Amino acid sequence: MTSDKSRRDFLTLMAALPCTLTAGSLRGAHAAEGSGDDWNQGDLAHLIPMVNHNTFLVKTSFRQALQAPPRLHIGESYIAGMRTDTEGRFWQFHARNLQPDTLYELQLEQPDSGTRTDPWSLKTFPAPDAAPDHLRIFAYTCAGGNEKVSFLNMADRRRLLRRGLSFNPDVVIANGDHIYWDQKTMGFRPEAFQKPWLELFKEYGSLDRDLPILGSSNELILKQIADDQIAVLYGVTLRSVPVFMPTDDHDMFENDEAHDSYISLPPDRSMLDAARTTQRLYYPEFLPDVTRDSWLPGSGPGRGDDLSEVFGTLRFGRLFECLIYDTKRYVSLKGPSGTMIPPSAEKWLAARTTSEDTAHLVHMPSTPIGWSAGKWGEWYPDLLQEDGRLGIAKPKPYWPSGWWSQHQRIIEMLSSQKNRLPTIMSGDLHALSYGQITKSGSLDLRDNPVHAVCVGPLGSSGPGFPSRFRGTGAKPPSSLSVDESLKPLEKNGFSIIDVSPEKMTIRFFAWLPPEPSKNIDTMNPLAEYEIKR
Repeated sequence: MTSDKSRRDFLTLMAALPCTLTAGSLRGAHAAEGSGDDWNQGDLAHLIPMVNHNTFLVKTSFRQALQAPPRLHIGESYIAGMRTDTEGRFWQFHARNLQPDTLYELQLEQPDSGTRTDPWSLKTFPAPDAAPDHLRIFAYTCAGGNEKVSFLNMADRRRLLRRGLSFNPDVVIANGDHIYWDQKTMGFRPEAFQKPWLELFKEYGSLDRDLPILGSSNELILKQIADDQIAVLYGVTLRSVPVFMPTDDHDMFENDEAHDSYISLPPDRSMLDAARTTQRLYYPEFLPDVTRDSWLPGSGPGRGDDLSEVFGTLRFGRLFECLIYDTKRYVSLKGPSGTMIPPSAEKWLAARTTSEDTAHLVHMPSTPIGWSAGKWGEWYPDLLQEDGRLGIAKPKPYWPSGWWSQHQRIIEMLSSQKNRLPTIMSGDLHALSYGQITKSGSLDLRDNPVHAVCVGPLGSSGPGFPSRFRGTGAKPPSSLSVDESLKPLEKNGFSIIDVSPEKMTIRFFAWLPPEPSKNIDTMNPLAEYEIKR
């Protein structure tokens, strides 16, 4: 154990050092880039940790398959790795019964080869009843995508990542779309858009929807896809910062779309298999929380230790609680009774929102609240009309009105808080934005408006922005009144959120080519807002 100051000094040094990854088994031109510093990573290709107040869950992959389980040295204990693929490249480590608010030194070893990594540090969160006075969050969305098909080049993505880490965050939240590989819905794109994707499918191979991922030809294809979008981006850069990685539609290897011949949600078996396997191999599930039922969908059997794939809690003492939820995995299309999240998850949100036992509470859905880009899988019925505006005169096909009803229940539960300011921070929208929702349908929220934030996209580029892809940028839907302090800005970027007992301060950082890449290293916030109790 060392002091918190030592940890912050260590992270400052990490962020300042050059970014290189040695990952011999990874494909592509970036296989020798991206780890984060001169730290000796041995045979590691990537490492992403998750923590709560008494547990670590660490996901790793190695450059080559291992013949014997690696082990994680933590304190005086050794944790044996659990293999998560059939080949032996991917291993996870689950360390339990740790002390809250404690900095641990960790080290990975491979007993069969004698190789090991350098030590590194990782800290547990404060106990749920503790009273920390500060939390810093580094948040972004849409980090995935292969740069060969109109996504931001990986070097600039890693540069943005390093800039965010230079602020020494206590936690990283990457809100959805870690993968882009839309095999079936790609067929609904214009031919010019499809062409580079079809070439990419040919290069990597197409997933066979009739076969499982693990143990079939799909396993190697999925690893090649995800290595180049996740492992190459992160390497071991985040080893000392816990990472929350909620999922969204693209993480199920399709876009959320509805056509006469195909509706992509709820996901079919092959989509679920691809999503679950990617998470199992590359990034941590959510750890248990005593205030979140272990039987919520996406938890329990097959995940182990009550881990949750889609509903998570970031609890930082009595200072802050973030309720994280995927709004695509369990959608229902049952018209007026349709939902984006199942009733049991909505009940969990309501219980935590009304408890008011932390200074701040934030909802973090994967689908934005406050703005629309006319996409099918949104809370809102708005669609791009013939006059080029969003509206509802021309109805959105296959959109169930129950999604809006659930939106209203969530907005109402947030605004009914008496001692906290209602706040939602979302991803998905490929934009940075901040506003206050003062009216939502029949709900008058002027006495306690809902603060809405879109945290900014890391990997979007060109056609990935709504104004290019859908013909309209994000705007407040027709059923909402939003005081927009920062209208949706289609640039690459992220948010730094500082939380104290009195307020949350949000700083937005943005950059877009053809601005010089070197500007990322010194960019200052374009805007700063306070959500003050």
